[in-house]
Amino acid sequence: MPLNAHAARRGGPDEEAAIDRGLRALADGNRRAILAAVRERPQAVGEVAADLDLSQQITSHHLRVLREAGLVEETRHGTRHLLVVRTDGLAAVRDYLDGFWPHQLSRLKAAVEGRGAPDEYGDGR
Repeated sequence: MPLNAHAARRGGPDEEAAIDRGLRALADGNRRAILAAVRERPQAVGEVAADLDLSQQITSHHLRVLREAGLVEETRHGTRHLLVVRTDGLAAVRDYLDGFWPHQLSRLKAAVEGRGAPDEYGDGR
């Protein structure tokens, strides 16, 4: 299903924009590394930069993209600004990707039950 058709079914242009921002943000390895780092525990920007051996400037750039995509947010702990993952920010991307699984699970179920999965490609894949 094309992305725009899926988005229209799920919630329209706002949903489509959220999916696009999330996928673009996740397309970069440094941003995925930042998400993985703050997934374990909230961290300050300087800690993330040091742990990933990135400059403060590069880290700030990637954090801006992640914030705009709704994937991270800053919280205050005393005088420190800590980064945390916004799991609800990942929801649009997760929902989009989850839409690919029902067909594949049906094929697996058919194969396990001995009926064999339909050969949709016509070449035995």
